Amino acid sequence: MTTTAVHLVRHGEVHNPERLLYGRLPGYRLSDRGQQMAQRVADHLVGSDVALVRSSPMLRAQQTAAPIAAAHGLDVTTDQRITESGNHFEGQRMGYGTAKLSDPRNWRWFLNPLRPSWGEPYREQVARVTAAIHDARAAAEGHDAVLVLHQLPIWVTRRSAEGKPLCHDPRRRRCGLCSVTSLRFVGPHLADVSYAEPAAELYAGAVDATGGQLT
Repeated sequence: MTTTAVHLVRHGEVHNPERLLYGRLPGYRLSDRGQQMAQRVADHLVGSDVALVRSSPMLRAQQTAAPIAAAHGLDVTTDQRITESGNHFEGQRMGYGTAKLSDPRNWRWFLNPLRPSWGEPYREQVARVTAAIHDARAAAEGHDAVLVLHQLPIWVTRRSAEGKPLCHDPRRRRCGLCSVTSLRFVGPHLADVSYAEPAAELYAGAVDATGGQLT
């Protein structure tokens, strides 16, 4: 059987001076440091046999995918199934104003962290991303495919692949900016999962999607 790798790349740091939970809002681009991160991950993958690069429709993912594709003489195609997860608090700053946990009007959104109640169900994210992964695997059979997407869809898909519960502590996600979560398949069967952080040295002071500092 042939061996195929599908690399799930998280986008780089985003220009987000208001530190909003930007989610699926349009127009959020990479910061200058995010552009550097994108180049680091492109350099990391330059020795891989990449035959396909697909991206979320979000601008930050498209910009992260561009240097990866360019390094292999490929075009970036878009897959709606690997877009960012939906979130009720999109466009707000967590812990402030109308997004405060202490506001009783918000309590219904926090009732069920197993689903989760504040956004797109974990299982739905896993289903759409897994379908995109298998389509990319089939299209790049015997080579490597790169999908550029977002932290939460990557993380819950990895947990599902490893047989772990989807509910988790967001502070313990292992999915840094421009990280690479690699799924290696033998034929259609997942053989192993590995992880790399080629942009780790650029993390000092970097900001994640919720405005929290990355260390």
